[in-house]
Amino acid sequence: MNLKIEKMIYGGDGLARLPDGKAVFVPFVLPGEEVSATLSREKSSFARATADHVVTPADMRVQPQCPHFTVCGGCHYQHTTYSTQLEFKRAILKETLLRNAKFEWTKEIVTHSAEAWNYRNRTRMKVQGGKNFALGYHKVASHDLLPVKNCPISSPAVNRVIEKLWEMGLSGGVPEGVNEIEFFADHADTRLVLEIYQSANATGIREFAGELQNRISEIQGVGIFTGLPGGGQAQLKETVGNASLMYQVGERTFRVSAGSFFQTNRLLVQELVKTVVSDSFGKIAVDLYAGVGLFANHLAKRFDQVFAVENAPASSADLQANALKNVVPVKTATEQFLPRCLNMNPDVVVVDPPRSGLGTKASQLLAALRVKKIVYVSCDPATLARDVRLLLETGYHVEDLHLIDLFPQTFHIESIVRLSR
Repeated sequence: MNLKIEKMIYGGDGLARLPDGKAVFVPFVLPGEEVSATLSREKSSFARATADHVVTPADMRVQPQCPHFTVCGGCHYQHTTYSTQLEFKRAILKETLLRNAKFEWTKEIVTHSAEAWNYRNRTRMKVQGGKNFALGYHKVASHDLLPVKNCPISSPAVNRVIEKLWEMGLSGGVPEGVNEIEFFADHADTRLVLEIYQSANATGIREFAGELQNRISEIQGVGIFTGLPGGGQAQLKETVGNASLMYQVGERTFRVSAGSFFQTNRLLVQELVKTVVSDSFGKIAVDLYAGVGLFANHLAKRFDQVFAVENAPASSADLQANALKNVVPVKTATEQFLPRCLNMNPDVVVVDPPRSGLGTKASQLLAALRVKKIVYVSCDPATLARDVRLLLETGYHVEDLHLIDLFPQTFHIESIVRLSR
């Protein structure tokens, strides 16, 4: 069947309509294109299809830079210009706020971008160890491994280590039981820490980690984990070498250990910090979901005291080590900390929650503080809109809206909303 693509939606797909009006989602297409497509899944309210052939290409279509594009599940927008990608993201952000928060933003979305390639300082790849070694990503909508020897959105240092790891693997140097490896490079893109995620009964992983350090001089240390990353299931088993980096952002330097969260776009971290901190100043600031203290330590120059709240074990340990004299690190959940703020009267609260957002309880507790200014850093427009709607209903208004494009070539949208009352 032929489909006409109306627009792009969050998730990287194009939206088209079946003859009965049902929405059908198609990846790797562009608005205005007519494509010959095959239905892959149909439900009562929507359908999914794959484009077999682009009948009428859009003017904005370009040749993808990566040979794995459309097979690898990592990128979604390589088939169009970078300026067009930013247009997609601004439109999706505005539409999501209008639909989910009932809030229409009529002013400019301030857009912050940098080089659209080789930007990732952190890359996680799937591993098949043993004699049939392979290293790469999952294929689109699959758990099948796609072998990848170079990733054009990863930093040069990360790609150098990927290349050397392939050499080790093809010569039998990567044992079975290694499920994933995450590469994390410092601000100068010269030193790396690796995280190895192993099967519970794997053997020889420590020896493998030591060999990695011996063969690849850029690797400063390795953290060995059991389980898989995400969902709090992975546990740090042991470390080899110094499994932490010193990462410089502006005039501040941060210890970032294996297992800790840190921003992944090496070219926009400082711009992100500047946008969050902006012209804020006062007596007390609160930084929720503070990670290793990226925002808290930059706020410290403008506030008498900063409370930095982080509950994840690795990040909170780094936060404790990084905290400046007037930064108070607090290891607890946001929902547990907010009731303690009622008599604190902070001048600003910065929130940088995970993809799930603040949620109803934390949003209500935050609104109850009646703080003058909230800076909400979001990596998911749907959960952002849900939380912003509650804050708007409790008397806040949006001062400005920023798109920080931390994830070029992908559908992911990082944004900052500044609210005040």
